[in-house]
Amino acid sequence: MEFAFLGGLEEGPTLRLHHEEFAYAGKFVMSNTGKIVARADSDKILGAIAFNQNHDEPTTAVLRYVTVSESRRGEGIGPTLLRFAGDELSDRYESVTIAVNNPIAYEAAYRAGFIWTGEQRGIAELELVYQPDSTPDTERYQEGFGIFGERDLPPEQQRLVDRYEDSEPPAVVAVPE
Repeated sequence: MEFAFLGGLEEGPTLRLHHEEFAYAGKFVMSNTGKIVARADSDKILGAIAFNQNHDEPTTAVLRYVTVSESRRGEGIGPTLLRFAGDELSDRYESVTIAVNNPIAYEAAYRAGFIWTGEQRGIAELELVYQPDSTPDTERYQEGFGIFGERDLPPEQQRLVDRYEDSEPPAVVAVPE
């Protein structure tokens, strides 16, 4: 598997992802976001991230859309792709953030080195910042799951909340080469 930075906002790369295989597929056709991908050896895209800079803080990159091929979910592609994105973008921006709206994305972001800031934004989104070398705050990590636990969740997401709300933050995955 290969991870690649396809370009930032200036280059305006676009991707055509199949809507039945990738969530948010239409968002990757837009040319006003940068793109980062995970590809198989055959150059087939397995996952993608669209990002831009924060309008109020131009030194902050914001991961907007993250998607992994439906057929490849559960293989750890998402956290590894997020870790690659965080590492790549932290060389270009002072800060890298993501807002997540479900416990699966929350867990994947933590595995990638993002930590919850304690802030919520948008509609029911928890804001996380890329800090892979920081010591995770177990109480804050559990608080995030507690917020998701107050929601009416699909069974798969509820099982994750039930399993992790009293646990330690997960280990951070390595930066892929």
